[in-house]
Amino acid sequence: MRNKNNNGLLTKKDIDKAAWSYIFFAQATQNFERMMGLAFCHVMEPICRKLYRNNPEEYKRSLERHMQFFNTEPQLGALIPGITIAMEEARAKGDDISEELIVNTKNALMGPFAGIGDSMVVGTYSPILLSIAMSMCIADGNPVGPLFFCAVWLTTVVGLQWYLFHKGYSMGIGAANLFFTNKALADKITTGLTMMGLIVIGGVASTTVSASVKYQFVSGDMILSIQEKVLDKIMPGVLPLLITLAAWYLMDKRKWPATRIVLAIVLFAAIMVALGIM
Repeated sequence: MRNKNNNGLLTKKDIDKAAWSYIFFAQATQNFERMMGLAFCHVMEPICRKLYRNNPEEYKRSLERHMQFFNTEPQLGALIPGITIAMEEARAKGDDISEELIVNTKNALMGPFAGIGDSMVVGTYSPILLSIAMSMCIADGNPVGPLFFCAVWLTTVVGLQWYLFHKGYSMGIGAANLFFTNKALADKITTGLTMMGLIVIGGVASTTVSASVKYQFVSGDMILSIQEKVLDKIMPGVLPLLITLAAWYLMDKRKWPATRIVLAIVLFAAIMVALGIM
């Protein structure tokens, strides 16, 4: 670990406290002006107070530079505050680390880690866990499903954040350089994971969204099931697909909040059931 050779500026206990602070508060103060900036400053404040305890002006400037806009995917993005702490420590020890380098490194890492993190964690890992959890309880409301999701999600995500935070600190600016030199590979990983995430979400939609037409066309002795004889012949599961696409359109293109979409689906279902169509 770095703290064995850091001349006593920071200890493992300092880094552990900063890691827990990030894990608990990374998204606690989201706002449209600075996004995660205030939470990032909250993580850095005890570190900077100790590093610059004999230099009040540098301490103030450190808070100003870490209060700036910051936004990334919080799980994989845990690497960034670890790197930043290592850079602040090097600056406090007199190394040639400028304020601009610290700020620019943070800004340069935000976007790539947000893209990869959203694709890997939010777009792929989370839907896979949710699909498993929903399959456990969708038939009979078994509480094991949500308990499974909460336990596995919290265990893996907290462990990942803890590891990456310390890894970023131990590697320092070298972690940033390693990522920058593999930008093409990072772009390929992001694209691949995005595609995988879309496939998983499509599978979840096809197995968990339920909608069918019960109306039957009757003419004399002929009874025609609209669902079985028409819609299923066109494409099995076409109604769940249309409902999913409609929800996506309203959320992504019309900027409807999730609560309004849920209420719209409930209203639509009530009308269809009242009319005897679905």
